[in-house]
Amino acid sequence: MSVVKTAELAPAAPRARLAGFLSAASRWRVPLSILALCVLPWILPSQALAVNVLIYGLVAVGYNLLFGYTGLLSFGHAAFFGAGAYATGIAIGTYGVNWFLAMLIGVLTAGILSVVMGVLAIRTRGIYFSMVTLALSQLVYYAALQASSWTGGENGLRGFTVSRLTFPGGVSVDFLDPVVKYYAIMVVVALALWFVSRVLNSPFGAVVEAVRENETRARACGYNVERTKLLAFVLSGVLCGLAGTLSALHLSIVPLDSLHYHTSGLIVMMTLLGGAGSFFGPFIGALAFLSMEDVFSLWTANWQLIVGVIFILFVLYLPRGIWGTLLSWGNNR
Repeated sequence: MSVVKTAELAPAAPRARLAGFLSAASRWRVPLSILALCVLPWILPSQALAVNVLIYGLVAVGYNLLFGYTGLLSFGHAAFFGAGAYATGIAIGTYGVNWFLAMLIGVLTAGILSVVMGVLAIRTRGIYFSMVTLALSQLVYYAALQASSWTGGENGLRGFTVSRLTFPGGVSVDFLDPVVKYYAIMVVVALALWFVSRVLNSPFGAVVEAVRENETRARACGYNVERTKLLAFVLSGVLCGLAGTLSALHLSIVPLDSLHYHTSGLIVMMTLLGGAGSFFGPFIGALAFLSMEDVFSLWTANWQLIVGVIFILFVLYLPRGIWGTLLSWGNNR
């Protein structure tokens, strides 16, 4: 009998250890996330890939706040990402604004746009909400296409470069150095992660998850569901706009495709690959997608087909995503 019990308990031991680790990681999710991001440029093939993981991971974090935690599927978040990038690039290239003030302008622009789109979109539900966000996002795309004197039209926005980041006190750093660029962007991403963690741990975060689980019950409990959805939509848009400002500083160009629905689709894919509704999942999803793109694009020009097949397999057999599946496996010990 003791041998049988030992055999039954043996497989559970690694799972119990994993559950303990995941529980501790949940309590210290922000410091551990920052620690993981600190070592990222030294384990990936290039610093450029690491910077892209930071930027698109932040976009996915913003989208995850709306989709993973609030339960609203949007197909229009490229509008906020592109708006933040364009506003930042125009402020720097056309008006010679300081990089920090240009970032604030980009975030503010994305915030205003998210308020307008949110007021119009939250009146609908389900697939209608998704289609409205897609339609509004495409309106922004075609507006940018037509305003070629501001945005560069099909060629995108060019002609601005931030070579150094100057701080109060005369301190400046070389932003063209790949390592310096990565850690400068990581500081902004770390602050954004801390902010998202505070939001999720607040009473508002509990209301957001209540709306996701049962909107009717949340309304019956006296919560203003529409206001909660709008605020979650705006916070999500602001985070995506912040990622857009970082993308503009990183690339020194803003391609028109940053506003296209294709970019919205990439954001959705990254969130689902990592695990919607999990804190660090968006970065795992961004890392997985960008790594697959980096590897498969060297093999074939049709790398999207391979990534698409892998994504379908994830949706069918790992609907919780990579990180979400690990969390679920550890909690169901």
